[in-house]
Amino acid sequence: MSEVYAARRERLRERCAAGGSASALVSRPANVRYLAGAAPQDAVLLLGSGEDLLLCSRPLGDEQGEGRPDERLRVQLLDAAGGDPAVAGADLAATQGADALAVEEHDLTVARHRALGSVAPRLRLTDLGGAVEQLRLVKDEEEISCLRIGSEIADQALGELLESILVGRTERHLALELERRLVDHGADGPAFPTSVGTGPNSGRGGHRPSDRRVEEGDFLSVCLGASYRGYRCEIGRTFVIGTSPADWQIELYDLVFAAQRAGREALVPGAAYRDIDRAARLVLDSAGYADGLAPLMGHGLGLENDEDPQLAPAAMGKLDACVPVTVEPGVHIPGRGGVRIDDTLVVRPEADGGPELLTITTKELLAL
Repeated sequence: MSEVYAARRERLRERCAAGGSASALVSRPANVRYLAGAAPQDAVLLLGSGEDLLLCSRPLGDEQGEGRPDERLRVQLLDAAGGDPAVAGADLAATQGADALAVEEHDLTVARHRALGSVAPRLRLTDLGGAVEQLRLVKDEEEISCLRIGSEIADQALGELLESILVGRTERHLALELERRLVDHGADGPAFPTSVGTGPNSGRGGHRPSDRRVEEGDFLSVCLGASYRGYRCEIGRTFVIGTSPADWQIELYDLVFAAQRAGREALVPGAAYRDIDRAARLVLDSAGYADGLAPLMGHGLGLENDEDPQLAPAAMGKLDACVPVTVEPGVHIPGRGGVRIDDTLVVRPEADGGPELLTITTKELLAL
């Protein structure tokens, strides 16, 4: 992996040079990890004209999921406790003779940006923008392998939960159990707070588990993800508890399933982001559920759970191969509940079999 990290840093260095900066300071944690192999708390990466440095405010630990720095990258620990690695990085860049330093303005606070300018007043600060995020968009096969393993872990945790007794247990209890199972099966931890919704809470995007107990006849919607070596997957499924589904539950489920299938089938290299959203959204709109739909039908995944591309109505851009995304339509009927179906997929050309489905838990409407 050392060669991979070095190649990533070199691509960024070329972009910086094209913009007139020989040095760059990367502070956004996911971007630091992408370029350095690890992102300890508050660490920054300085791409200098000579060598690259990972500047840390504390010694590297063995925290699960933190990652290991590229062995070719020099790690420098700040002498003063409580010092800011970003400020130290700007000072070091000035000492090395840099006249311009590209920084991630979208990550820095105003106060931190001012501190960089005050420590090195002769250093011209330029905006690195989303250069690293753009590099991260298309994943290599090692990254996709991490997502694939994380998806297998999430599938396994969900599958085991479905084999247990659910009636009478609270949403909060089920969410905690799922997160424990993720770790038991090798995940760094949950990719995001696990959502479990029952009855009238089912199908709500971002629902926080409550103390409501599972009852016979409920819809049960679950959305979880595993983080594996920093890479985050996502899966969402909806089930019926205890009895055969009611007619309205079958109709609503079939509708959301059709929307999700339409979105998945639209995932081809060169497709516009907005067209993926439109394919799924149109199915729900035509059935009268235009109001209250989520602002997007999917998003990118990687070192962050919600990254580019955004599959939304006004999104600009087109899909590339080897870009992992979610397709996650849902409908929630206030007072009754709803359905969400969510998969992690990797965009692949038709010659390679089309989109690769990483989360494979059945999408059949099961009565548990």
